[in-house]
Amino acid sequence: MIGLAREDGLWTVTLDRPDKANALTEAMLAELADIAEAAHGEARALILTGSGKVFSAGADLEAARAGLATSPQWERLSGALATLPNLTVAALNGTVAGGALGMVLACDLRIAAEGAGAFYPVMRLGFRPQPSDPARLAALVGPARAKMILLAGAKIGTDEALAWGLFDRVVPRDDLIESARGLVADSLAADADHATALKAMCRAGGAPVRE
Repeated sequence: MIGLAREDGLWTVTLDRPDKANALTEAMLAELADIAEAAHGEARALILTGSGKVFSAGADLEAARAGLATSPQWERLSGALATLPNLTVAALNGTVAGGALGMVLACDLRIAAEGAGAFYPVMRLGFRPQPSDPARLAALVGPARAKMILLAGAKIGTDEALAWGLFDRVVPRDDLIESARGLVADSLAADADHATALKAMCRAGGAPVRE
């Protein structure tokens, strides 16, 4: 239910449970985390996407009731993605919901197919988001809009997500993967250490100005 394609340093990871809106089980989360950890030192760029019309509905409902909603695997996955030294792109083939938003927030860039949206119904369901998710969300959209998503349970459509900075680009569905591949092309063509250094500078807020 998780696909992995490796091509010249590019790893493309696909959530492949379209009949269940790519809802995640404990085994799927563990496999995703294993892949993200293995990508350290091996992948030179990573694209995360889904099959079907929905990126992911979040935790599988039965699995969530059994404890998946509070599993440490969510944080393990997002932490592994966030610390990858090279460029990561979430290519959203459709709406992302619930805990699946965490892995999307942990990527460097988020591009979405037309019609994709986002919501995180932790208030209504009575769960808490994973520890790193609120801070990453607030860093992208601002504290008030993060509260609108998490506390008010707002469902954010494509145009609003793009305007807020939750999505970085919106493209036609048929162009999604090629657009994602275009975004990582320069990183793949460059020296791996150069790409890693540039990403580190962005994470640190930039290099100090020299007089």
